[in-house]
Amino acid sequence: MIDLSRSSVSRYIQLATLFRRRIEQGIWKTGAQIPTVDDLAVECGVARATIRQALGELEAEGLIERFRAKGTFVRKPPATNRLWCEVETDWNGLLRAREGAEIEVLGEIRGVLEIPAPPADMGVKAPRYVHIRRRHWRDGQPFLVTELFLDQRLRGKVTAADLRGKTALKLASGIAGVQITDAWQTLTIGTADVETATALQVPLNAPVALVRRAAVDQDGVLILVADGIYRGDVVRIDIKLR
Repeated sequence: MIDLSRSSVSRYIQLATLFRRRIEQGIWKTGAQIPTVDDLAVECGVARATIRQALGELEAEGLIERFRAKGTFVRKPPATNRLWCEVETDWNGLLRAREGAEIEVLGEIRGVLEIPAPPADMGVKAPRYVHIRRRHWRDGQPFLVTELFLDQRLRGKVTAADLRGKTALKLASGIAGVQITDAWQTLTIGTADVETATALQVPLNAPVALVRRAAVDQDGVLILVADGIYRGDVVRIDIKLR
């Protein structure tokens, strides 16, 4: 029996994530009938209504289809093969343009004093930052939301086209008179909260990759800190081992 008691996340959401993974891994194959509600209720130790809620999530995503008196069948797998973006681990990779991506600017706030924390020994904070929130799209679906904190003194050198067409580090490195002398990136695997799930159009508790990047200029100023949250089903992390 599956233990669902260790998480504060609703049981049907946990089960929807489990069932989605079974389809993704091919345990429940496309076109095949999945176990009945009664069988899943026994396996998972929950009420049939909870199983129906979980399957309702998958049905809403178009992954399964239910037929009266016939059962429930897998319609298609999740979009695990649509690798829309790669989280690179070298400087050249971080600057590489992503073809076919569109960037939507969601909002901008100036005069920000507090920013996400970079490493303690990395650069000196700018007097103020401008906070820019963006969302990245491909093929009509969002795959990344970013919170970009840029030295406010540089904002006048960044055009609207830059904001709509450049990744965070490429944007910073392309500013006239700026030379990036130090850059840093960290990645954490997590799950989507309510706000993130809404922005990325994924289920609550879906896997996401949390990436924080920072850059220091030739004067030792921390000119950029950017937090990005990637959909876990359309991102790949490549690390070259030496």
